[in-house]
Amino acid sequence: MEPLILQATEDTPEIVFDPDQNTFKISKISVPEDAYEFYYPIIQWIKDYSKNPLDQTSVEFDLEYVNSASAKQLIQLLLALEDLGRENNVTIKWYYEAIDEDMQMLGKRFKNLADIDFEFIEI
Repeated sequence: MEPLILQATEDTPEIVFDPDQNTFKISKISVPEDAYEFYYPIIQWIKDYSKNPLDQTSVEFDLEYVNSASAKQLIQLLLALEDLGRENNVTIKWYYEAIDEDMQMLGKRFKNLADIDFEFIEI
């Protein structure tokens, strides 16, 4: 499967989904003007990946800021990962800065919404 690699912009996060390198990472800032339009192909990529996934998929979320529209789309992404996790091992690594209680709380909210193993990593 072709990797999905999107460079970060001022408004959108960096996306690196590369099964050949066993790398799945979303990082930086997510405040796109149209969050649905930005995240739709990413969610579709995960659904396609689910047809022939690795034995273990660990997705790293290293986000500095997420607006509410992005949060809604990230929930959809997590639900797609939850579907994948029904028959495969899926883990979320949620990175947050020690002083950033908002990002830590967002990760905890997401953990409560999706039946996926979450690992919280303070940086």
